[in-house]
Amino acid sequence: MAQWTASTLTGHDDRLNIERLSSLWSRLHRGDAEPWPEDPALQNAWLAFHNGEFQRATEAGLALGDAGMNVANKATSIYANYLEPREQARQDLLLEAAARAKALQKRHPDNPGAWFWQAYPLGRHIQSISVAKALTQGLGSRVKTALEAAIERCPQHADAHLALAAFHAEVIDKVGAVVGRMTYGASKAEGLAMYQQAMVLNPDAITTLTEYANGLLMLEGADAMPEASRLLDRVASIEPLDEAERLCAASARVVLEE
Repeated sequence: MAQWTASTLTGHDDRLNIERLSSLWSRLHRGDAEPWPEDPALQNAWLAFHNGEFQRATEAGLALGDAGMNVANKATSIYANYLEPREQARQDLLLEAAARAKALQKRHPDNPGAWFWQAYPLGRHIQSISVAKALTQGLGSRVKTALEAAIERCPQHADAHLALAAFHAEVIDKVGAVVGRMTYGASKAEGLAMYQQAMVLNPDAITTLTEYANGLLMLEGADAMPEASRLLDRVASIEPLDEAERLCAASARVVLEE
């Protein structure tokens, strides 16, 4: 595995230890409903993830087999989304994570993470290659199906509601409401409902607020600007708990400044 680009956001004083991770776990994982791991090796893999050591977290997770697949796929996806500077390498990493998650579904079909971590990297891949093109290739349907499966297995999976809301918003934004509804099953009302459900499940998360703001602009246009700005202002007032949240907050600041 080639050396990944290190994040520059985390300072030494920001690093978590196992005890601190344990105390923050329910807040950090309110979005993905991942249970606290009992295996110390898996705890350390997650610790690496939360400290922004995404390559180490991926390698440690893969070394643990199926038990570590969710942390490996999450670390790969977050790294690819925020940090990988080379576009082809970024796409390769996203597709690798999605493929690993799809394979995990066959072995552990009741694992909601197996479905979510197929959908999330595929969704990011779609955003990079043109949503309209990806939809004609059937990628959109795969994302929608995987997210619905994750929610069916774990109704408290806030991030799956958020990502499914984004699916509706992205489709409508790119191909229009009529084509989106008739061809891809996308609905403005359902997208807004999914965003609102994510807010109910995980209301103070940087990711929830940022994605909801973006989704409102896609679904409501300029009329949603005041509410989107309010949501992004809330993001600016929240202290990130780990490196993934810092990266998301940094991207939200860019949007706010624009």
